Amino acid sequence: MITAALPYANGPVHIGHLAGVYIPADVYARFQRRLGKDVAFICGSDEHGIPITIRAKKEGVTPQDIVDKYHEIIKKSFSDLGISFDEYSRTTSANHRETSQDFFKVLYEKGKFTEEMSEQYFDEQAGEFLADRYIVGTCPNCGNENAYGDQCEKCGSTLSPSELINPKSMLSGNVPILKETKNWYLPLNEYEDFLNEWIIEGHKDDWKPNVYGQVKSWLNDGLKPRAMTRDLNWGVPVPLPNAEGKVLYVWFDAPIGYISFTKEWAEKNGKDWKDYWQSEGSDLVHFIGKDNIVFHCIIFPAMMKAHGDFIMPKNVPAFEFLNLENDKISTSRNWAVWAHEYVEDFPGQQDVLRYALLSSAPETKDNNFTWKDFQTKNNSELVGIFGNFINRVAVLIHKYYDGIVPQGDVNVPELAEINKAAKEISGFLENYEFRNSLTALMNLARFGNQYLQTEEPWKTIKDNPEKAAHSLFVGAQIAVALAQLCEPFMPFSSEKLLTLFNVQKSDWNDVETKSVLIETGHKINEASLLFSKIEDDVIEAQIQKLEDTKQNNKKTNPNANPMKEQITFDDFAKIDLRTATILEAEKVEKADKLLKFKVDTGVDIRTVVSGVAESFSPEELIGKQVMILLNLAPRKIRGIESQGMFLLTTKPDGKLSFVTPDDSNVENGIEIG
Repeated sequence: MITAALPYANGPVHIGHLAGVYIPADVYARFQRRLGKDVAFICGSDEHGIPITIRAKKEGVTPQDIVDKYHEIIKKSFSDLGISFDEYSRTTSANHRETSQDFFKVLYEKGKFTEEMSEQYFDEQAGEFLADRYIVGTCPNCGNENAYGDQCEKCGSTLSPSELINPKSMLSGNVPILKETKNWYLPLNEYEDFLNEWIIEGHKDDWKPNVYGQVKSWLNDGLKPRAMTRDLNWGVPVPLPNAEGKVLYVWFDAPIGYISFTKEWAEKNGKDWKDYWQSEGSDLVHFIGKDNIVFHCIIFPAMMKAHGDFIMPKNVPAFEFLNLENDKISTSRNWAVWAHEYVEDFPGQQDVLRYALLSSAPETKDNNFTWKDFQTKNNSELVGIFGNFINRVAVLIHKYYDGIVPQGDVNVPELAEINKAAKEISGFLENYEFRNSLTALMNLARFGNQYLQTEEPWKTIKDNPEKAAHSLFVGAQIAVALAQLCEPFMPFSSEKLLTLFNVQKSDWNDVETKSVLIETGHKINEASLLFSKIEDDVIEAQIQKLEDTKQNNKKTNPNANPMKEQITFDDFAKIDLRTATILEAEKVEKADKLLKFKVDTGVDIRTVVSGVAESFSPEELIGKQVMILLNLAPRKIRGIESQGMFLLTTKPDGKLSFVTPDDSNVENGIEIG
């Protein structure tokens, strides 16, 4: 049972996600399949949680619109890059809702939760409790004025809303109040002994130091009860009476997605999902980033222990973070290389990205991706070493032997290098050492190049044809071994190579033990370039794209649209802006966004139709002083003649706001300019 962290469906995936979770997980899953293991490789979109609702409000759409959009983008990106999930589902599915609710009810009926009243921030104007991410204020540690209620992104501190200085609601901008509410808590402190025995004692020798150390630190500090429900309207509803307006905590329902998605896959494939989750003969491995360690090593195991029917993970090989051009990857700053854009910009070169990211994978510490290094890895290693060796072998066999593998001696030490490389790669992968495994693969290609360079079959073919035949026989064995061994890392290239040498994908054990992988007399196909050189101008274009992003980030408001075309003072003088007061306001029939106003402009009383109904009720606008563009040509909207336009702007939450005079005593009809 192999799981990969569920990506949030509030945006596309980038190279940090790929390097830190999905490509290593895919390599491991492909490798285990090649060992003949019964593998379920499971993932899906995490479609609940605050980041989804924040994105929806920002774009002025529903959360479902957001997750529908990004689920498809993410799913396609994974498919395009060869991430071989057995099931990729989503947490808004009916199956997931039922599975996570059933899990909650089991714990509830077993008395595993405590019901607690607590004070939480409440936005009186919005009429709802505020999730931590909807509260912003000043960080008590670094003074960042835009820290969230759960974390300061500037200094990285984990926070609670009560720690923020001058907290404000992101929904209305108002200061929230504290209001009592009831939620269900899982007393994590009751599972400290279990977690200490299972991880601290049981996995001190085989878990990665970064994972083990973080878990040990949490346990040393002592665990506290954690709420497993939230006061929200987006998520899996709490399956209890009198729990209206409450949903399961996203970190309660999201990891259960691994189970619900396995159920979906099992049903489609005639399997029993319990064999993978509830059998002692099954190994469970979670691939995650370091920011998810606490959830996968403390909270989710405590949940499964409380349930009582589930196995614990064998390993949680969490990766650190990947930086981009020596700067932290940031979705909010658009400082990223997006997976779907890479596939468009580099068609047919998926394996180049897989190789580059694996070779700099942040296994035990943060690492860095640069476009220049990406170019070097492709041109010097994939083209210059790997592809060059394959091409030389195939071309020479066609040139001298019409594409028929010549005869050679099977009892030579060079062939033992194949078995040695296969075992090395296997050992590294079993220990989640992906960079070392990739190095071992490339070392076999290097050995092949050196062997050909020493043997020089293009020379010996004239005076020692038997030696030439033998050297190309050995070269063919190494080339086919590379075709087999590179499959977990570079599946698209492996498929091309298997076609080139006209062989089938074999068991990994065959490459570790057999001397001959392609027989004398076997016909191979015509060679074609496996990798192509990436030119400087292609890389410069990617670097320029990042430079453009950097310049945009220097703007005081990154969301501000570019300045419109310049106008002259005479152009501006034609505009007649006036102060005015709204006298009447009412909804326009069969128009969700429109309100009809009667406005005193000081010049006259006129009708204005405006699309503000989603931001304001008619009642709250009566008597409001506004600014109006008076000399705009009248226009009929839904059969009503509108004689002017209000000045409005858009707030960060997507709601509209009137531009109004500072002084409420300004008379109607005063010119603005």
